[in-house]
Amino acid sequence: MLHTYRALPLFLFMVFLLAACASESAKEGKKEVNVLFNFSTNSLDPHVDTSYVSLRAGITETLVHLNDEDLSIEPWLAKSWKSQDGQVWEISLKEGVTFQNGKPMDGKAVKASLERAMKDSLAVKNALRIESIEAKGNLLIIRTEMPFPEFPSELVHPNTSIIDVEERDYRNKPIGTGPFAVANFMPGTRVDLTRYDSYWDGAAKLETARFSFNEDANARSLALKSGDADIVFRPEVESLADLEAMDTIKVDSTPTFRVHQITMNLEKKALQDIHVRKAIDAVIDRPSIVDTILQGHAEVAKGPFPSSFSFAPDYPKKESGMEAAQMYLEKAGYRKVGGVLKRNGKPLKLSLLTYSSRADLPLIAQVFQSDAGRLGIDVEIKQIDIPEEYMAANRDWDLATYSNLTAPRGDAGYYLNATYHPKGALNFSGVIDDHLTTLIDTLNVTVDQDKRSELAEDIAMYVDEQVYNSFILHPNTLVAYDSDKVKNWVTSRSEYYMLTNELDVL
Repeated sequence: MLHTYRALPLFLFMVFLLAACASESAKEGKKEVNVLFNFSTNSLDPHVDTSYVSLRAGITETLVHLNDEDLSIEPWLAKSWKSQDGQVWEISLKEGVTFQNGKPMDGKAVKASLERAMKDSLAVKNALRIESIEAKGNLLIIRTEMPFPEFPSELVHPNTSIIDVEERDYRNKPIGTGPFAVANFMPGTRVDLTRYDSYWDGAAKLETARFSFNEDANARSLALKSGDADIVFRPEVESLADLEAMDTIKVDSTPTFRVHQITMNLEKKALQDIHVRKAIDAVIDRPSIVDTILQGHAEVAKGPFPSSFSFAPDYPKKESGMEAAQMYLEKAGYRKVGGVLKRNGKPLKLSLLTYSSRADLPLIAQVFQSDAGRLGIDVEIKQIDIPEEYMAANRDWDLATYSNLTAPRGDAGYYLNATYHPKGALNFSGVIDDHLTTLIDTLNVTVDQDKRSELAEDIAMYVDEQVYNSFILHPNTLVAYDSDKVKNWVTSRSEYYMLTNELDVL
């Protein structure tokens, strides 16, 4: 009997060990992937979350999709759309699409989702300009406030994602139509996903996925090296050589439509002087920033749009450098007194916002602070978390390093409306310029693509002349992943589409 009791602990240990091994074996057999993203979010609500995690993680989808190869728009949840006058639109929805709770995605559900998005997001309301929506089965009849030829392209935006609004835990568990449903969400940390087997475009090859957040670029690189992450968005630039030297790691460096800029708060008196704005623009050493901070993974920006776009103007050569900046400051009435720039006895002090989720922006802020200091400008750097929320709610800043997609639908209208129209959701500068607004309103009702490009060029040139913002560079999207494990990963230029039903692992 004593021998039996002595053997019992060993027996239990062996049972536990075998169970653990079986569990680990099952885990190893499961098709799953861990994506590490550079922005965190405390909400998965697709209508208001500016990190667009719900779309990127394959939880939600939009009516219209952006073709990443030719930048054209194409049907996604919508089957087709048409309009005779650019104001009344008929949108036919795909048949057989269901939400992740099994309920059908029909006209009534899509109408409710769009109306909820416009109710909860002023940005969506201003972008869509919808006057009314009528649902007839799987047909939507949408009337915009005015003729709006580019209306379908606005339905690409992640904040127009379609969800079942009757399932009200939008923040933690939105119910979308994508290939992955939310299994668990830890705000600011990760979202765990499970395959939606009844996905309309074919069940995902992955069974589960994890979309994690870490705003530390070095930590993201280390996670990939250690195997804690399979795909890392925006690894640390300094680590790229080490990552590329590893046989199992592939690094994508893909040109996108993004611009890094210095946003200027035009409500501040000093920045209402165009000569001060020109001085700020002149002091930025763009080629040096591209070569050192981005290590060449970027294009020097002359304006908001990369040079590959037809509506990117041929800008005239600008005066730049320290001497030019000094000249502009003198024109603004500033003189150096004891190493400090002053006008009417008051020093030029500027508050500069930056945020760490884009690791290159704080470095750009530090370079600007140093160079401006040589001119006698006192620049104070302030770290913030979510730039859109902070700049919209606070006006206690002068400048901000900011990064924005400028033409994610292959058209200039999105950026120009969002950034420079009085109703624009990203008009953090507070631009109110009647001439500029008229130009943008004209663009919005122009159908002919050649004329649109000409108008967009004129607007971009005017914005450059007024120096409402300073454009620094167009960064490449950097993604590193375990190529021995991950299959069918696509680094999209729009940065919208990440976890898809085609993504696979070995």
